[in-house]
Amino acid sequence: MKFLVVDDSSVDRRFIVSMLEKMGHQADACRDTTDVLEKVAKENYAAVILDIVMPEQDGFKFLRKLRTNPATAKQYVIFCSSKKTPVEINYGIKRAGANDYITKPVTPESLEEALQKV
Repeated sequence: MKFLVVDDSSVDRRFIVSMLEKMGHQADACRDTTDVLEKVAKENYAAVILDIVMPEQDGFKFLRKLRTNPATAKQYVIFCSSKKTPVEINYGIKRAGANDYITKPVTPESLEEALQKV
């Protein structure tokens, strides 16, 4: 499968991409949400792994744009964040509209569990 990782942290971004590749997947990566809406509309990603806290546009705002665009509204999105309280996770999935949520630091096990749902 092919995934898109959007995270402003180069360390986190590279780490997630390397885990995906070790699992036999393809992965593209972006450091922010600039041009990501167009990229998602053109590519056939199994899921977008999206950080929440980013400087230009946070993951919540970007996800709202993604969901309101007919070409990308059904894209599977996994939030990936250091925000890990039940309230924050519940908000990310139920209110913001993510399909799944994994917390940082990401482990191969947590990533694999999320990918099994895709």
